[in-house]
Amino acid sequence: MNYDKVIAPAAAAMRPSGIRKFFDLASEMEGCISLGVGEPDFKTPWCIRDAGIRSLEKGRTRYTANAGLKELRCEIAAYMQRRFGLEYADPLHEILVTVGGSEAIDMAIRSLVAPGDEVIIPEPCFVCYQPITTLTGGVPVPVPLKAENEFRLTAGELKAAITPRTKLLVLPFPCNPTGAVMEKEHLEAIAQVLRGTGIMVLSDEIYAELNYGAERHVSIASLPGMAERTIVVNGFSKAFAMTGWRLGFACGPAPVMKIMTKLHQNCIMCAPTTSQYAAVVAMRECDDEIERMRREYDVRRRLLVKRFNGMGMDCFEPKGAFYVFPSIQRTGLSSAEFCEKLLYSQKVAVVPGTAFGDSGEGFVRVSYAYSVAHLTEALDRIERFLKELGVHG
Repeated sequence: MNYDKVIAPAAAAMRPSGIRKFFDLASEMEGCISLGVGEPDFKTPWCIRDAGIRSLEKGRTRYTANAGLKELRCEIAAYMQRRFGLEYADPLHEILVTVGGSEAIDMAIRSLVAPGDEVIIPEPCFVCYQPITTLTGGVPVPVPLKAENEFRLTAGELKAAITPRTKLLVLPFPCNPTGAVMEKEHLEAIAQVLRGTGIMVLSDEIYAELNYGAERHVSIASLPGMAERTIVVNGFSKAFAMTGWRLGFACGPAPVMKIMTKLHQNCIMCAPTTSQYAAVVAMRECDDEIERMRREYDVRRRLLVKRFNGMGMDCFEPKGAFYVFPSIQRTGLSSAEFCEKLLYSQKVAVVPGTAFGDSGEGFVRVSYAYSVAHLTEALDRIERFLKELGVHG
């Protein structure tokens, strides 16, 4: 059998993941310390786990409505209004519960993008936007973001990328891998470019609760005239430490959500029932748990920024998510070379910036979803490695 002829062309859309390569190498190396995983190290808060257990004890093991439990969608609407000032007055038609935020992204792109449509994707960014766009027949239009702008998308960069075929803008903020955020003034400049166009926005806000600036996270959907053109994606994995529960959601205009729900119905049926019952409690009772975890992440964030700048790896201060994105340009190595040499020299795994787009060259992603003791030991090893290379703070 010649599998090259039978494997779908879709396989070609999946670029090799630099993340997976270093995860696999690190897992096989005794004594290795990984700073590569984008997953909270906290356990899911007990009240959420208890709600999941109770739902099983009561035999709630059947399918839910395709779009999700009515009770959960109403709680999501209340949460979005309470935490971010977003109004979804008709949650049964404006909110879809999905299998993680990743499925919500997939459903949104597949619902909005036709063959030949262009999708503007600021990079470096999460790895799924470009392959999903390609799978739909759309055309990804990467926009390289700059460290001097703290990896924010500017109005000028957006204007330069727009063509008559532009259908969708992806706004991945707070950003994985850079930790960059878009504050209200920056979003208003983007909104001004989009008003009067037919361009939709996919605002990936999965890290919205992990914002360390003076102001809380602001969604572009909260700005005048933007809710009608914005699909907001969020979920439970990051803020509630529920990665394994596989639950996310999308909020947006009812006509778009209707199509997304039909796709979801045919591909998935519904999100996990136990997870949905647990998520109702997460929405109602866990504001304090979110803040507790956010404070701990902030301690780690400040530790990493201080240490990296002190050892000669220029690192801007990220205001969101749980990653830092230090420059390794002083070493003279490529991002991939740096990560590989560090792994074999000091048994520390970080991720090359190029795993998140070509504009990530010269940087590495470091996750601080680990204990302070774990981070401190890894930082000491990285500092020894830099001294071996002749790089000093």
